[in-house]
Amino acid sequence: MIEPLLALEDVRAGYGSAVVLDGVSLALPERGGLAVLGRNGVGKTTLLLTIMGYTRVGRGRILWRGEDITQRPPHRRALAGIGWVAQEREVFPSLSVEENLTVAARGGRWNLAAVYDLFPRLAERRRNLGNQLSGGEQQMLAIARALMTNPALLLLDEPLEGLAPIVVEELAAAIRRMTSEGANAFILVEQHADIALALTQDALVLERGRVIHSGGSAELLADHAALDRLIGLRLAEAS
Repeated sequence: MIEPLLALEDVRAGYGSAVVLDGVSLALPERGGLAVLGRNGVGKTTLLLTIMGYTRVGRGRILWRGEDITQRPPHRRALAGIGWVAQEREVFPSLSVEENLTVAARGGRWNLAAVYDLFPRLAERRRNLGNQLSGGEQQMLAIARALMTNPALLLLDEPLEGLAPIVVEELAAAIRRMTSEGANAFILVEQHADIALALTQDALVLERGRVIHSGGSAELLADHAALDRLIGLRLAEAS
């Protein structure tokens, strides 16, 4: 049996004494793609924060390439190869696009040329400051900056939220390209269920901090009734 890149085993986690995730288990293979779906406030972002090491884990284990990293601090998880794109984007406003990218650079296939090829808009705006970019461009920059660390796993927290449809299409195409090239594994938290499922191999649905569905993305995408029952969201093309 092939060892997963990342595994969570019966994880209970939260903030202080508050429990947000309860009994969450998952396994993500090398270069795999996982969509994490669910209504607002069910623990999706907390799941990513737990993987990064920002919550208190009261039970269970987090395994990275078979090694228990449950107590490992966030900076060591990042050095091990876990990249995170926060929902708030958090680009450096007073640095240029290129400076935002090079400040995070680590050796590997993702360098300036590669991320500019993935996001041509960033190449055009390489001398613009972070606060001179549109929301969509800032999101591209946040993803590109995370890629410059050359992670084995990329965590994406609602990267399409609040963006114009044309920008959503651009970002989805970039994620699809990353997937097709098998550059790295990724976990995608996203409210656009149809897009998230089309970009991933597997899906997990959370409800009140528990996993209520786990299976193939294609199968769930094809079952509109199950999607509506599990998530309570219509597909983008129907809204």
